[in-house]
Amino acid sequence: MECAVITTYRCNARCQMCNAWQNPTRPEEEFDPEILRKIPAGMQRLNITGGEPMLRKDIHRIVEILDTKSRRLEISTNGFFYDRIVDIARDFPAITVRVSIEGLPELNDSLRGLKNGFDRALRTVLRLKEMGIKDIGFAMTISGDNCRDLHDLYTLVASMNVEFANAVVHNSFYFFKDDNKIENLEEVTGEIESFIAALLRSPRRPLKKRVKDWFRAYLNLGLLRHVQGKSRPIPCSAGTDTFFIDPWGKVLACNGSVRPMVMGDLVTQSFEEIWNSEQAEKVRAMVKQCTQDCWMTGTAVPAMRRNIMKPALWVLKNKIRLMRGKPVCFE
Repeated sequence: MECAVITTYRCNARCQMCNAWQNPTRPEEEFDPEILRKIPAGMQRLNITGGEPMLRKDIHRIVEILDTKSRRLEISTNGFFYDRIVDIARDFPAITVRVSIEGLPELNDSLRGLKNGFDRALRTVLRLKEMGIKDIGFAMTISGDNCRDLHDLYTLVASMNVEFANAVVHNSFYFFKDDNKIENLEEVTGEIESFIAALLRSPRRPLKKRVKDWFRAYLNLGLLRHVQGKSRPIPCSAGTDTFFIDPWGKVLACNGSVRPMVMGDLVTQSFEEIWNSEQAEKVRAMVKQCTQDCWMTGTAVPAMRRNIMKPALWVLKNKIRLMRGKPVCFE
């Protein structure tokens, strides 16, 4: 399984596609890190996110506890507090870090409402790279406002030999938004299609990174389908292969629903009690009936792993098409 821990809804950014910063949690109501010891060990991946997780004064303790639960512990951050991230990486050198940016410097700082946001994000990655942290990179949420920077950012990250995670604007309780909408659909569609083709032609030298780009192309196919209002390429398995923990310690199926689908409360219950409960089964039934058709990393990647042959065959088919001079098939 995979898990994402939403540590806080406090955030120092003022992103246009997310209103978490307008709905911050209070530090005194956020969960005690000790409840995270209830999470089972051996998780495929654990993601520490927010809000901005570096705003929690006890973030080091959170990392320390979760580091025992998974071989891949990831922090999603805007990179503004690079000194705090560096301190964590010094103690946990196997950490994975994704730093959110929304475009090149001027556009990023405008869309995220964060002065010098791009500079600090870049400084975070550069310092982690200098430290020898292996799994680092940027993350971008594609919208109608920043789609033109998508390919340029990919050129930048590929030249730096760091990772590049992608999402598109969504509406859900997690973002406190129901009005995210892409007006320039044709332009965004064209930019994502061009980006998918670029990923399939990945210029990266290490074979492992090229293969990751090929499968990231399939991930972006799901983003393209979401933008176009089409169904997910692979059914959702939220609440089965993945779960979320919110800032109050509630266990949720996902972060893409209109309202939180609560499976239980880690503050008062054991994980096993929650996971095997009647309430959890009700939530899984709700997931099967969900019509959101969201496609976000937290639930999309586990679904791809469970159904690996579908993205693998799509990648193989389109690699052959490109070798023969044919365009990518976006189906």
